[in-house]
Amino acid sequence: MARRVGVFGGAFDPPHVAHAAVARAAVEQLALDELLILPTGQAWHKSRPLTAPEHRLAMTRLAFADVPRALVDDRELRRSGPTYTVDTLRELQGEQPGAQLFLLMGQDQADALTRWHDWEAIVALAVIGVAARAAAPGQVHAALPPQARWCPIAMPEHPASATAIRALAGAADPVDSLVAPAVARYIAHHHLYQSA
Repeated sequence: MARRVGVFGGAFDPPHVAHAAVARAAVEQLALDELLILPTGQAWHKSRPLTAPEHRLAMTRLAFADVPRALVDDRELRRSGPTYTVDTLRELQGEQPGAQLFLLMGQDQADALTRWHDWEAIVALAVIGVAARAAAPGQVHAALPPQARWCPIAMPEHPASATAIRALAGAADPVDSLVAPAVARYIAHHHLYQSA
């Protein structure tokens, strides 16, 4: 049997309870041997500057510490220049020949997949695992290019949003229900997302 390796990237600015829920569901539903969690380096598609890499890496390690078979991988943070998912998938394919790669994403990312850098290579390299927020599988399928291999990840609705969490933390409001307790403590200790 080929090893089943999940790949879950994101800004994780900050990582929240919905991110951890996707990871847990993917490990279980896709029978993953390993799930690599990859904080994005220089995100080519983000208009706002991201929080310093060392903070995002530390929070990501805290957020996914209890997820079985999850391993935080900092390769994209160490890479110079824009971060492209296809480069990471090619590296992993070279490191783990014969492994089946599963690229995890939300419905919004699946809808935009054909705008990703070298998306044709991405769908050739990995099965797309889509965490569909209350969407029927048919809706997921309609969003993806026809050549994509994909599978749904059944997920409950989660209200967490990194944008909302940054706004709450910036106003010194509690974020405890939206992030892991250790992440909430980290944000408070380092005064993250506060403008002054």
